[in-house]
Amino acid sequence: MSWNHGLPFLPGNTFRDVTKSAFHRPQTLDFKNGYAFPHKPTVGVEQDPLLSEQLNQQEISEFSSTPDVSYGSFEQSVVEEFIPAYVALDKKVLRYYAYFCENIPFSAEEEFRVRPVVINYYLEDDTMSMVEPMVENSGMPQGKRVSRQRLPNNEHGQYYQWTDLNIGMDLEVYGFKYHITHCDAFTKKFLESEGFVLNDPEPMPQGKRRKNPQPSQPSAYTTPSQFDSSYQFLTMDPKVLRFFALWEDADSLFGENRPVTIQYYLADDTVGVSVVREPNSGRDPFPVLMHRLKLPKKIKPGSETFPSCVLEASTAEVDEYYSPKDFHVGQTIKLMGRRFLLYDCDGFTKEYYQKNHPDMAIKPSGVPKKTDLLQKRKEIPPYNGFGSLEDSLQNCLSLIPKTPKKNVLKMLENQNKVLRYSARLDSQNLSDEDRCFILSYFLSDDMISIFEKPVPGIIGGQVLKKTHIPKPGSTADKPEFYSPADLAIGATVKVFSRRFVLTNADHFVLTYLESSARQIPCQTLDSLRQKLGVATANNQQADQNGDDVAEPSSLCEGRLDCLKSYSLPNK
Repeated sequence: MSWNHGLPFLPGNTFRDVTKSAFHRPQTLDFKNGYAFPHKPTVGVEQDPLLSEQLNQQEISEFSSTPDVSYGSFEQSVVEEFIPAYVALDKKVLRYYAYFCENIPFSAEEEFRVRPVVINYYLEDDTMSMVEPMVENSGMPQGKRVSRQRLPNNEHGQYYQWTDLNIGMDLEVYGFKYHITHCDAFTKKFLESEGFVLNDPEPMPQGKRRKNPQPSQPSAYTTPSQFDSSYQFLTMDPKVLRFFALWEDADSLFGENRPVTIQYYLADDTVGVSVVREPNSGRDPFPVLMHRLKLPKKIKPGSETFPSCVLEASTAEVDEYYSPKDFHVGQTIKLMGRRFLLYDCDGFTKEYYQKNHPDMAIKPSGVPKKTDLLQKRKEIPPYNGFGSLEDSLQNCLSLIPKTPKKNVLKMLENQNKVLRYSARLDSQNLSDEDRCFILSYFLSDDMISIFEKPVPGIIGGQVLKKTHIPKPGSTADKPEFYSPADLAIGATVKVFSRRFVLTNADHFVLTYLESSARQIPCQTLDSLRQKLGVATANNQQADQNGDDVAEPSSLCEGRLDCLKSYSLPNK
């Protein structure tokens, strides 16, 4: 029983039932096997009014009745899905083409100038933007004139809608009056689908020029010129002829053919060369081989001494510059003292030559393979006479010269073995006829030394220290030195512009050459046998007669003792 029954629901008139002990909400459903069933009240317990009421028999029959199955067409009202405007009209833009007139008050030729614009109307949020197409080298600020925003239509705060725009109308925005001339195909189709009537398109007018220039303004003056460089710059500014070439740098110490790109700028006839960077090339990443400049092709006769390596030559020193006619694909061109092989060009360059120089044939060639620099022999400079030939050759092969390699086994086997010959100087002076020389050939290192015997009037002494003597006609990179096979009796040995004729030899020379007769020509052996054999026969005849015989003309008495040959131990 409620304590506040009949009392108004005001503060102070409500009281709490002190006899109530359960304040929870009773459960109205029971769950069996995962299914919900109405809660059955316990017998003798008063049912809570919030519990669900029992359904009567009529309501049960209405729920349990099954509708008749029909196999025909059954029309049901389809509820269309609601699509908001920002989704349906997303990325749908109405495009109009218009123009506005700009007055030119200080021009002697124009009264006003017509500047076209493009008006974009975004159906998504009813915003508009205006863009003026960019004209290259126009000299005027162009581009976006009005950013995307809602443009006011009148003073009452209303904005432009797509129904307010039509062809032939004037649109006034921020003090500028834009006249719409036509629209694109999508705009026309959209407006016709909405039942909007479009006006006929109008042509774009041209600017108006003055018929009679104002007397206060000076008349325009054109400077007479054979070539207009301004016109060339305005028409050829972004156009570049691009050639793919190979820098033939094989003449340097570690030279190679390096790929480069040659750009010829048609705006000012300048040339630039950039290096194509290759991965893992080991070179510093500098992209520019030659900065952009005008390359002189022919210097004037009086300006050959101009320091072009320091200062850029001007038109006062140059008679002719490089032009597009000088670049032939498939040929080699020389720029700043360097050779470049033009093997290909890009598509724009081919079109340019076909249009402007049809007589020049473009014949692209494949990229030549890199030459093996290890197999290519370098040119060795001629011998300058300082030091030995082997030591001077090492200075040409490396920055830090190394000691020439020696045949150690040959040195050990032929140590202290010397072939001695007597020689005379082949000279036209009569005073040189009495001079006698001893030519020693060292078998350990194939070197030759020359000693002059003292005679009355000549002191004598060492003429040539131990060194290699190259044969006439040998080159510095492949030198050929004198060997025992070349030293025959009567042969001429040319030693540094001096000529010595061999006249005799000792007996060890014949003994040594006969031991290696396979490597010695027969003429050399016959000359030695003939010379030394005659001397032996004279000695034997003198012994039989008991006469004193003078020493033979050989320069050494007796034979040289041969040392035992050394053999290298096995490793």
